[in-house]
Amino acid sequence: MRRAEHGNETAVVEFIILGFQSIPEVQFILFLMFLVIYITTVLGNLLIMVLVVTDHHLHNPMFFFLGNLSFLETCYSSTILPRMLASFLTNKYVISLNGCFLQYFFFTGLAGAECCLLTVMSYDRYIAICQPLHYTTIMNGRCCLQLAGGSWINGLLASAYITSLMPQLTFCGPNEIDHFFCDFTPVVKLSCSDTHWIELVTFILASLFTLPPFLLTLISYVYISNTVLRIPSSTGRHKAFSTCSSHLTVVTLFYGTLIVVYLVPKTHTLGDLNKVFSVCYTVLTPLVNPLIYSLRNNNVKKALR
Repeated sequence: MRRAEHGNETAVVEFIILGFQSIPEVQFILFLMFLVIYITTVLGNLLIMVLVVTDHHLHNPMFFFLGNLSFLETCYSSTILPRMLASFLTNKYVISLNGCFLQYFFFTGLAGAECCLLTVMSYDRYIAICQPLHYTTIMNGRCCLQLAGGSWINGLLASAYITSLMPQLTFCGPNEIDHFFCDFTPVVKLSCSDTHWIELVTFILASLFTLPPFLLTLISYVYISNTVLRIPSSTGRHKAFSTCSSHLTVVTLFYGTLIVVYLVPKTHTLGDLNKVFSVCYTVLTPLVNPLIYSLRNNNVKKALR
């Protein structure tokens, strides 16, 4: 274990990511499983992006945002899975402090961008269903670029600010991260300096980038549901709701697992399952997103055919 001397303290300069070492008998099975998931995730999301770019029937705001989401999910998976797969192959679980902070920056920035982007997509569906006559006027090309760009910029800027504070912490005790990537809580738990200020800042920023987007998404679907229920024909109601059912499924999966991991009190039982739930929103959600949109969206299925 490499350490650097600072005065009378020995500062840790690298971490050991424990990952799933507690179950060594299934390491090869886990490697194969995560490898298949990563390849499927990348190929599935790349296929969505290619379809959105090449098929003129998909050149509209809804699929523009879907293309952004697919690109985001590809980056999201690539932040965590390649390093984890390399660790399975080499049995080397060491990561430098800077490498850990860099991974945390991309993970947090992309997660924040996804929260904003999912809200933008719900706003797009709200305008399309509740104000259809004004849809083309409101959701013009410039507005779509601003909404998508704003989602990326907000997430990455907030992440950059939090990550810039982490090198100010001192790590001089245990250097084993009980997780499969550099998440905030398991990393800060290892610090031997005062962490209350960075925990407060992170809590405030995390609340700003999760609670308002979640509430705005919820409000959008309340209005959408109210409008859909007023449609007289069952065929019309089904057609209207089918345009947003895929997005609603993705939102439920994403926020549901986030709530379990970060907001539910950490009892002993849930603590043991924390890695499993973390796998759901970091690994499985990017995998199922292209499947959900391709299997439940008629326009995507037509483009595939």
